[in-house]
Parts: sequence; C-alpha cells; structure tokens
Amino acid sequence: MPHELCTLVLQNKRLLYDLLYRASAATMLELARDPRHLGADIGFLGVLHTWGQNLQVHPHIHYIVPAGGLALDGSKWIDSSRRFFLPVYALSRVFRGKFCDQLRDLFKQDRLQFHGSLLQLASPDAFNHFLWQLGQKDWVVYAKPPFGAAEHVLNYLARYTHRVAISNHRLVAFENDRVSFRGRDYAHRSKKKLMTVSADEFLRRFLLHVLPKGLVRIRHFGFFANRRRETALARCRELLGAVACADRPEPTNQLRCPVCSATMLVIERMTSAQLYFRLDLSLPTLPRCYLDSS
Repeated sequence: MPHELCTLVLQNKRLLYDLLYRASAATMLELARDPRHLGADIGFLGVLHTWGQNLQVHPHIHYIVPAGGLALDGSKWIDSSRRFFLPVYALSRVFRGKFCDQLRDLFKQDRLQFHGSLLQLASPDAFNHFLWQLGQKDWVVYAKPPFGAAEHVLNYLARYTHRVAISNHRLVAFENDRVSFRGRDYAHRSKKKLMTVSADEFLRRFLLHVLPKGLVRIRHFGFFANRRRETALARCRELLGAVACADRPEPTNQLRCPVCSATMLVIERMTSAQLYFRLDLSLPTLPRCYLDSS
C-alpha cells in the first residue's frame, strides 16, 4: 500500500488488511483469466506482512503462484510466458483501481474510523480528494523470477509464513534504554544499516504489527481455495502427468531407527567433521534416532 494509507490502516486494521487481500487477489485472478495475458484459472497462496526493515508500518502481501493455470474450461494446463507471469504494470493499475473503489464503498457505508490527525478526512469532500491523490500515485507490484525447484518454495515459505516483525538475529544491543538492530535502507539501494531507537520506540513499532484477533494472515485463492482444492489439484496433476503423494510407491530404502524400529526422516546429512564442530562433546550422547551421518 502507498505510505499515505498507513495511518488509516492502523485505525482500521481488520477492514483494510482484508481489503488489501481481496483487492490484490481479485486483480490476479482477473488478469490471469484475460486471454490477452494468460487466459487461465490460477491458484496461489498469500502471506500478509505489515512491517518494513525499520519496523514502521508497511502493509504488503507475498504471493506464491504456480507458473501457469488451468484453461477456463478445464481441458488443459496453460504455461505462463518464460519472460513474465503477468505484467506488473497492468497488475499495479488494476489493483489500485479495485482498492480505491472498495475503499470508497467502505466510506459510504460509514464503516471507517477516523481519529486524531485523520478527523479531517471524515468529510466526503476531503475523503474524495484523498482518494484522488491515491489514484495519482504508481502502486508498487513486484514479481520475482521463478523458484528453481520445489525445495526452494518450501524454504521460502519457511522464512515467510510464520515470521514476526523482527527476528532475533537482527537484534544487536540493548544499552542505556536504547535498542540497536540491523536493517536494510531500501531508499539507498538496500544498504545495510544499524538502527538505534529508544526502548519505548522499539516497543511501539513492534506492537504496531499485532494483528486483530482472528484475522487470517495466510490465505489461499483460485484452485488453492479450500472449497475446490481437492478436485482442482487432482485435475492439475492429471494434466501435468504428476503423481499424487498418496499414490507414490513407498520407498524401499527407508531408514529404520535401531532402537524403536520407526521410520527415520532425514533432516540433514552431515560428515563426521561437521558433526564434530556442531555438537558440544560435553553433552550426553544423542539418541541415534536423531543423527544420520555419512
């Protein structure tokens, strides 16, 4: 969302985070079905993030989308262009239009709250002018190149789905009631910076990102939506010649725990040298179930 919306978002979190999801998802579904672009029914999942590197409010959604979709009649799988999935310029303009139109509807329904510095927006003339200003800005839509393989998708999801506003490794120091943390300055080519703020300011910024109770921050759309996922994904696998997990033959070389005989899941393979440096040799010997060295 443009920076100008941040204060309004904080006063209407549940409404506007939901609107961000609805407008962005509808934009992707609409443009994907357009025969001038992909002409297909797509599926995707989104993860809501509300923060920037400096912990200020920066609402945005990360979407993961398969590189293609089902033909509108379900007869075939349509691959996306190798150059891009959907044109980001078109996505930006349609997303801006949908969001502003639905924001105007919320205002007309008297569902928005205005407090403090935003009281001046409560009049229809002021709010319409505010919407006009939003319409003059270029809304940012960014598309990354495709992931290399399924394991890269899992790594990406692991980083993003349950992330909070700041992770421990970015915290550097807490001295004299001031917190220092690392971050990137996107205004200066993502240069890494050390930011220092008071403890009260750090807590204020962190608490800005507490979501309303019950707000779903991970959502599924298109053929990933709950109501049609089972049949739609089965059709996708059929068209792509993939085998569903439940139909795959069980591997014959499964590792068995020598203690309990249960199947072992390989998390990582380590050499003897890696084991030596990773394990604290002063600790008791770990159960053999947890190690798989080679």
